[in-house]
Amino acid sequence: MVKIGNVELGTFPLLLAPMEDVSDPPFRKLCKEGGADVMFTEFISSEGLIRSAQKSVQKLDIFEFERPIGIQIFGNDIDSMKEATKIASSVNPDIIDINYGCPVKKVACKGAGAGILKDIPKMVKMTSEIVKSTNLPVTVKTRLGWDDNTKYIVEVAERLQDVGIQAISIHGRTRKQMYKGDADWTLIREVKQNPRMYIPVFGNGDVSCPKTAQEKKDKYNVDGIMIGRGAIGNPWIFQKIKKYLISGEIINDPEFSEKIEIMLKHLKLSIDWKGEKLGVLEMRRHYSNYLRGLPQIKTHRSELVQINEYLKIIDKIKEIKEIYTTS
Repeated sequence: MVKIGNVELGTFPLLLAPMEDVSDPPFRKLCKEGGADVMFTEFISSEGLIRSAQKSVQKLDIFEFERPIGIQIFGNDIDSMKEATKIASSVNPDIIDINYGCPVKKVACKGAGAGILKDIPKMVKMTSEIVKSTNLPVTVKTRLGWDDNTKYIVEVAERLQDVGIQAISIHGRTRKQMYKGDADWTLIREVKQNPRMYIPVFGNGDVSCPKTAQEKKDKYNVDGIMIGRGAIGNPWIFQKIKKYLISGEIINDPEFSEKIEIMLKHLKLSIDWKGEKLGVLEMRRHYSNYLRGLPQIKTHRSELVQINEYLKIIDKIKEIKEIYTTS
């Protein structure tokens, strides 16, 4: 049984990665229904929480059906991160997760996210102070290093464990790589095989199908897998992987008509949570993923993203469904 603190996760848990503007409550609901064992919020700015910025505070919304659920925070100031930890802990998640992996320029170049990989002593000190600021288990999501010359993740993981984190998720790329090239899991395996490591080690990067998940499990000896982009437009991936790991059976993806119904459900959940204007806007990033594999997908997506009214979007989606279920 894999555990984060006292939180039991099963024998080989599948985690939904925190993704900005993706892993919101509507998407998390679909992934939970699709078999995810643990989920994390979008990353939340520590400065935003301290200032009670609406966007940051809204990301604290968590629901009982999601448990176990982790709230992920990021920032570059230790005192702000301590205060944000206390605020996040007050809404009673199961886990506090620290983002040391976001590679985007506006985050990393300010010393937050993956930017802290350029200052390992500060990373360790910040983690220690966050652990002291909450009674909840603290976990970390990070990368192999800043670039190919600074892949210190084996040492870093051990130092973070020594100051009190209770699990670590490692994306198999450096910050410099962003999301390019193939994820390298060899150093993730080295972290897991370090005889001094005793906390769960989760691997992340390029898992988009059951066979790949099986390969990562067998070859790299991780305690579980975190899935990010592979779940977008594909929230049933967790159940597919679970079935394959247990029996070797490949479950077919939902039929096209069922995918359309899931997409419509996602849209409705998004609007219920965010309101029509924002719900419609943020759903646009998902259409091409749900419609993946269809002829004329670019045309359909182009038409969908130009519509601003919920009911008109429903009409357009039903029109697309009609085209491909009667042809």
